[in-house]
Amino acid sequence: MAAYLDFEKPIADLEEQLTKALEIAEVGQVDASQTINDLKKKINETRKEIYANLTPWQRVQVSRHPERPYTLDYITGMTDGNFVELHGDRNVKDDKAIVGGLGSIDGKSYMFIGQQKGINTKMRQYRNFGMANPEGYRKALRLMKLAEKFNKPIITLIDTPGAYPGLEAEERGQGEAIAKNLLEMFQLKVPIMCIIIGEGASGGALGIGIGDKVMMLENTWYSVISPESCSSILWRSWEHKEKAADALKLTPKDMLKNKLIDGIIKEPAGGAHSNKADMVKRVKREVIKTIAVLEEFPTQELIESRINKFCEMGSYAK
Repeated sequence: MAAYLDFEKPIADLEEQLTKALEIAEVGQVDASQTINDLKKKINETRKEIYANLTPWQRVQVSRHPERPYTLDYITGMTDGNFVELHGDRNVKDDKAIVGGLGSIDGKSYMFIGQQKGINTKMRQYRNFGMANPEGYRKALRLMKLAEKFNKPIITLIDTPGAYPGLEAEERGQGEAIAKNLLEMFQLKVPIMCIIIGEGASGGALGIGIGDKVMMLENTWYSVISPESCSSILWRSWEHKEKAADALKLTPKDMLKNKLIDGIIKEPAGGAHSNKADMVKRVKREVIKTIAVLEEFPTQELIESRINKFCEMGSYAK
């Protein structure tokens, strides 16, 4: 059974009517084709209307939709199964919250790295809900260095509520691991493309988020803090999360307007979860196009441009 968000109730009601109409047509052998076609048309129109006017908080909800495609969905879909996952940070263990490895698209090899949340309760626990420990970021860096060694472009897929905040993560150097990734990613000699496919929260996202091109899917968010956490700090309650989402300017349009990302990848009407195959194709097209452009730049120019891009972000007073 499909999962619906609270603001998707009109769609859910119409889907229920369509199901009943299909049952009547099948069981009662009644010609309900006109009714069925009208309902399908109405569902598409309603879906487009709702998703064309989402509030920032609603986009946050869509980014967390349980049926939304995750990192491995994109990787396996783009590479047609030609993906070899690589494990471990060669120091502590293999962090299941971050996946990475080599895969090919149309015969060209890429290094893919991203957070994986898990598709059900058991897998979410196994993946630690996409919240990486230090060894996850160290694994990511190891794979990036491997990509640099063999001159392979890097694609990072970001979808995390944040780096794991547990005591053991801090003991093993969570902050240092993320900081080192930032430093090293600025200096990598291969093209890097970063795509926010769901949640992009805080340093957990930024730890694999330094790239020559940073893109966001249409119904995602990218911010230093989640709306709920922001609300709990400012108002001592999660009840103001919608107001916080507005104030944080975390939507793709806000991020593009403030020159913090380079582009937005449109989603199918109804969000990425409504048509996963189409969403994967859209991301694949963007990856092929973007990397082809980035590979035209000389290595040193690519690195300097990447550094300048992030240095120019934000406003400050001297």
